[in-house]
Amino acid sequence: VQLQAFGGGWVQAGGSLRLSCAASGGTFSTYYMGWFRQAPGKEREFVATISWIGSNTYYADSVKGRFTISRDNAKNTVYLQMNSLKPEDAAVYYCAATLLRGGITPREYDYWGQGTQVTVSS
Repeated sequence: VQLQAFGGGWVQAGGSLRLSCAASGGTFSTYYMGWFRQAPGKEREFVATISWIGSNTYYADSVKGRFTISRDNAKNTVYLQMNSLKPEDAAVYYCAATLLRGGITPREYDYWGQGTQVTVSS
């Protein structure tokens, strides 16, 4: 499966952005999807994950209550709605996919999008 993330940009602290990740070349509903992010000089970190049909979601503590992951299997797309953004949320955001049950570590995911930059100004 090929993944393409988009929707990043610049936003002031407290603002919102919605990221999208479009999948192609595979049966999207068979993939567990995740969002990760990586800030300069830091390791890639888990943000959120969603199960094959969207019945289960899981979030990093740092984004819980502010971010919402969702998916539309008819559109082969997973979303990340980000509200109340903080400067520390600034990073390159990556979507990822696995055929297995996805976890919170990057190595559990086999397919990655190219990343989309999110910049949050204070």
